Amino acid sequence: MIATAGRSDAPVIPLPRSRFEAMVVSTSPRRRNALVASLRALGARDVVEAGSAHEARARSRQDMSRDVAVIDGALTDGTALALIADLRASGWKRTVLLSPRDDAHAIRGAIASGVGSYIVVPEEETTGAQVTALAPSRGRLGRPDDLSGREIEVLQRVADGQSNRDIGESLGLSPLTVKSHLARIARKIGTGDRAEMVAITMRTGYVR
Repeated sequence: MIATAGRSDAPVIPLPRSRFEAMVVSTSPRRRNALVASLRALGARDVVEAGSAHEARARSRQDMSRDVAVIDGALTDGTALALIADLRASGWKRTVLLSPRDDAHAIRGAIASGVGSYIVVPEEETTGAQVTALAPSRGRLGRPDDLSGREIEVLQRVADGQSNRDIGESLGLSPLTVKSHLARIARKIGTGDRAEMVAITMRTGYVR
């Protein structure tokens, strides 16, 4: 699931409904503190903190329920995706990656590594704005099986990074028609965020 931090229409990231245990990994103490505070406000009974990938691997072995790990992509001692793969292998149930990248290549790499949720965070963001998308689950998002052939064609071009104008030119549609297709897609899969649309349909194989 993809979210864009700081947007009023940012989709929710599902967290366990009951009290849960979490880990936050970030080299920035300020960002780490903001994430910990947000997770506690959302019901975390225990939050483990780590300032590096090495520390995260060591602390991830603690005796805890390993419900959700939130990883800042700006690690200096290894890639966040490698860390996430290790955490998933060691039993962490849900992983959230914070990253400034919202392109299709980055999303594909995150999904391949087992990332459960991907939050796009501006590089200059260092406060709690990046955690506004964290919230308890409100149910399943996304029904890509309802998409028409034309809507899938539009989404494939969104995944390729094309603008509405570019999509219209490649499919022989006006920008307004493309916008209407995207509005219908948003209603069907539960989000109007372009990055999240791509992520949901990549997961189900509708776009590449």
